[in-house]
Amino acid sequence: MTNNERTKIIRALNDQLRRQHVGGHVMLTPGIRALGNAVVADLLAEIARFDGISAGNDPYEEHDCATLVSAGKRVIWKIDYYDRQMTCGSPDPADANVTERVMTVMLEGEY
Repeated sequence: MTNNERTKIIRALNDQLRRQHVGGHVMLTPGIRALGNAVVADLLAEIARFDGISAGNDPYEEHDCATLVSAGKRVIWKIDYYDRQMTCGSPDPADANVTERVMTVMLEGEY
């Protein structure tokens, strides 16, 4: 498999988690939770629709991190890749069978 093919697979798996919350875990920081359920629901929908990913904020083209402003707050979402036991990094982020994806949604000040 070429690097370009691997990147496409990683990007598709990341987009699946970001858009549909499938294929991993979505973690919300205390600052995000404090915004309230309605705001969080709107924020997650906004992240799912987000199309501001570009070479400037996604140099590896994996769709694994971005920032946006929602409800007047600057928000960061980031996807990390862990092994199945969640004890260290994934041996192969392009292989969903050996990778646990975690998307963390946080306020900018919590980074």
